[in-house]
Amino acid sequence: MAVIGFQYPVASSQQDSKSSGIREKLLGFLQSSRQDGDEDVRPKNHVLATYVDPASYHNEAIFAYWPSASAYSTWTEKSGFAAFWEDFNPNQGGEVGWFLEVFSPSMDRFETVFSNDTLPEGAAHMRERVSGPVSEHVYWGSMRDRLAVSQRDGLEGEAREGVEVRDTKSRRIRVAGSKNLCVIRSGQDWSGTNERERKLYLETMHPVLVKGMEFLTNEGSEVGCLNNRFMDVVNHSDPTRPTDKTFGLGYFDSIASLEGWSKQHKTHLDIFGRFLQYTAELQNNVTLRLFHEVVVLRPEQQFFEYVGCHPGTGLLGSMAVDVAS
Repeated sequence: MAVIGFQYPVASSQQDSKSSGIREKLLGFLQSSRQDGDEDVRPKNHVLATYVDPASYHNEAIFAYWPSASAYSTWTEKSGFAAFWEDFNPNQGGEVGWFLEVFSPSMDRFETVFSNDTLPEGAAHMRERVSGPVSEHVYWGSMRDRLAVSQRDGLEGEAREGVEVRDTKSRRIRVAGSKNLCVIRSGQDWSGTNERERKLYLETMHPVLVKGMEFLTNEGSEVGCLNNRFMDVVNHSDPTRPTDKTFGLGYFDSIASLEGWSKQHKTHLDIFGRFLQYTAELQNNVTLRLFHEVVVLRPEQQFFEYVGCHPGTGLLGSMAVDVAS
């Protein structure tokens, strides 16, 4: 899984023309392997999403999936992305910064669940089959129980002190991986709801979700959240047109921290409680589609690099850094 993105100040006078060209270039890398007919290495699914961060930077990112780390590596070479990324000078982008975040979990360190199995999301586009209902669900701790590795590993995380990184806008910086970093992508899709459910979701459920995401984004360090982005999925050809889909992308120092926020913090309890009311008001006839993906990663399964980004981007300020250039 790779998050390939760029950012620029919201107030930038040249943002529209610049971002359009950058977006086309990134999408071009993804499309190039399709044109070559190399089905084994092309991404099997990708979404384009946007987010305005607390520093008032507009972030656009492609979240893409490959069947293996080797397929991703081959894609970077064949598409020309690797050469582009390695040659990129942090000073040539002007106001634009770039970020690349790559996760290469083994299957025992990945789990995903859906409220509806007819429209796959994310890694499920690579599925061979759907398992059907699972018993490890709707109780605190079920997320951990769906990870095969948890049968033999406590998945203890690694607390990392925040670091001050200076002059990030003129540098290429790589962030070291940490023990059992937990990443969750949790999505919402209300495109298929009827008028009544859509109104109910947007007026009662969505605001509570936004409040929880804002807490993780702005105050998440209190609960072990290293970074959180609440992103709008947008149309590939016109990113000014959001779809009826969102997702939160959160990085936690351990799965225990994610579990703790979920089980104990008011912001998540409010989300959970409101959802129970939501389903009751609809008499369990819910067409809102929900999913999440969770990975718990070894240090060598993580790659984070930032080129010309502001210091609050991603994991720049949350872990020890290795200056790449």
